[in-house]
Amino acid sequence: MEHGPRWGKKIVTALIVVLALGSIYWFGLRTDPKVAALNQAIQEKCSPALRDYPYQFRVLRREGAVAVMATPRSPAMPVYRMIGTIYPTLAGKSPDNPDFVAAEKELAKMQSEARKIVLHEPGVSEVKWELDKNWLISHGISLN
Repeated sequence: MEHGPRWGKKIVTALIVVLALGSIYWFGLRTDPKVAALNQAIQEKCSPALRDYPYQFRVLRREGAVAVMATPRSPAMPVYRMIGTIYPTLAGKSPDNPDFVAAEKELAKMQSEARKIVLHEPGVSEVKWELDKNWLISHGISLN
């Protein structure tokens, strides 16, 4: 019976792979409970308008007392480039269009509401915004 050493190596290899995958999950992929709690607070404490808004504002990570939140707009991504994704009827409209201006104000209002909810949670004293590149790319919006 020469199968013993080979099976032992396969078992050890399988255990190493399982431990490596478990470590990747534990340290890299699982959601930080503090971040999950902040995102849950947004869902539980938001207005119906924010709950139903086409873009879901969320906390990406915590950096001490700073909550880093996702946003579809920034100086690098002006509103006119992405507003048509949130409001398809505005695609291609001028930023001077009254409906466009109203939509821009609504986006700012929803972003402000999400920020206020997060700032009222324990341990958070500041919010930083980070461009939601994944959302933009998934909606066909070029980052260039």
